Amino acid sequence: MAQDLYEYSTAVRELFEIASETAGKSMKKLLFEGTEDELKQTDNTQIAITLANLAARIVLNEFGIHPSRSAGFSLGEYAGLVDAGVLAAEDAFTLVLHRGAIMERVSRTLDDESGPAGMRAAMGKDLPEILDLLAEGQNSDPQIADAYPSLYNSPFQTVIGGRSAALAAATETLKAGGVRRVITLKVSGPFHTPLMTPARDEFSAVVADIPFGEPRHPVYSNVTGAAVSSGAEARKLCLDQLVNTVLWATEERQILADGAQLVLEVGPGSVLEGLWGAVGKADETWPVDRFRTAGTLPEIEAIAKELNHAD
Repeated sequence: MAQDLYEYSTAVRELFEIASETAGKSMKKLLFEGTEDELKQTDNTQIAITLANLAARIVLNEFGIHPSRSAGFSLGEYAGLVDAGVLAAEDAFTLVLHRGAIMERVSRTLDDESGPAGMRAAMGKDLPEILDLLAEGQNSDPQIADAYPSLYNSPFQTVIGGRSAALAAATETLKAGGVRRVITLKVSGPFHTPLMTPARDEFSAVVADIPFGEPRHPVYSNVTGAAVSSGAEARKLCLDQLVNTVLWATEERQILADGAQLVLEVGPGSVLEGLWGAVGKADETWPVDRFRTAGTLPEIEAIAKELNHAD
């Protein structure tokens, strides 16, 4: 990840040094030479992705592309807070390192004889329908109460998180209620659910020591779907995000309602491009063509040319 950006930009190389000092390891070696298993380790994943996100942001800025607003999906919200001036990059690295370690530690306390706690994606129904099915299912199987909506990804996909037995019971209820497919995700815990309350409590001590500035442009919250009003609110929402549903589909609609003309996925991959496009399947007025991926140097160069910022 981000090797082309590293080779292109002195500022990106300096950012790698900052991240390496924070993590106590070579981020260059991890991102360019690390195995899939190494990158999946919680203490590596969160800082690696945040670093790749911020590297792409730096290169976009160097091409004269500066956003009028920022947002991020789950972990990506920290890069969004850096872009909006709420967090310094080095503080964001500190936060995501602790966040990942704490979330992993708490998740392991939720494993039991039925299996590890985790998350599953329910395909084919919108969030209100998923909530109704889970509530109804608790009447016949109380353990479903330990399965919660974790990520509201699109009108056709809601991820639920919970203990293993609760997820198994919820899966049966959702399928019986007409959910087309339920897919087990390769994640290590029931993130963004009330089961992470101990993680929120522990993380609060870390967050308390980090300065949060006032947003210099709108930055949106996964918890509310709306723009954050202040640094103090951003601090609180970083904690609330651990235990509340990520309202990404709601957030996308708010970003568009606030006048966004072009949306860039700044970082590795194209998952968010797929989620943006999924809204168009439910809403024929949705501007699918306003989205671009911007995680590699060729993608950024193409966007700059499109915007007449480069030859």
